[in-house]
Amino acid sequence: MILVTAATGNIGRPVVSALAARGAEVRALTRTPDTARFPDGVEVCDSAAPDFQDVEAVLLNLAALSQGPAPFLDAAKAAGVRRVVTVSALVVADDENSAETETEAEPESCSNAAIHLDLERAVEAAVPEWTHLRPGAFASNSYQWAAQLAVGDVVRGPYAGAGTSPIHEADVADVAVHALLGDDLVGQALSMTGPEGLTLAEQVEILGRALERPLRFEEIGPEAAKQAMLSRHAWMDEAAVDSLMTYLARSVGRPAPVTDEVPRVLGRPARTFTQWAAEHAGAFRH
Repeated sequence: MILVTAATGNIGRPVVSALAARGAEVRALTRTPDTARFPDGVEVCDSAAPDFQDVEAVLLNLAALSQGPAPFLDAAKAAGVRRVVTVSALVVADDENSAETETEAEPESCSNAAIHLDLERAVEAAVPEWTHLRPGAFASNSYQWAAQLAVGDVVRGPYAGAGTSPIHEADVADVAVHALLGDDLVGQALSMTGPEGLTLAEQVEILGRALERPLRFEEIGPEAAKQAMLSRHAWMDEAAVDSLMTYLARSVGRPAPVTDEVPRVLGRPARTFTQWAAEHAGAFRH
């Protein structure tokens, strides 16, 4: 039995579907068990009371843990779960690399790294087999622009030149399935990115081509952008916004990291942001 947390999310849902298609026994953990729809044969479990009976492996997404990882991992350990595949974050690897090269670290940007590093360490202490997936910026982060694009062709935000290597969430899901079903990734931490570095302005232009609209990115000051984020996204707190802003500021003028982990594991090229934009253009049409 494989337990998938955040099972209705961008990563969890395709993982559940792929595992079920391969004949695996799957238990989907979700906050909305009454309305979640999964393939036939998938067990549905309320995330408020996870059921670890017969579970051998878990896909663990921090977003699913309202009380932090400790209670969840204690229960998993007590039930004899052998493997956890962790959805971590690329900033953990960035932080490690900064320490190794003795470059100046910016504490505010490390909060997300610290949270995910603590998660990784807790997982390693709880189960004998683990794999940490460390994706960078998700292509689906572009959904943050949907509200602005519903009323015009301009995205206003900070740091137009900030570069990321957007990763398609389906690639993260495919690697997760590989890690859950096979043994070759046990004990590895995979830094995962999309196949190319793109500035935020370039991402908006690519999205515009998919929508056949002349979209452009208009840079605004950091403080104005921070207040806009806080007012637009009720789930974001000030610390999270500060961490994001610092990360973007550090990314301006630097080549975005591109790794080969996705093609190494899957034996095919990573999906591009252009592919993602074409597949999800409907979400930006109103």
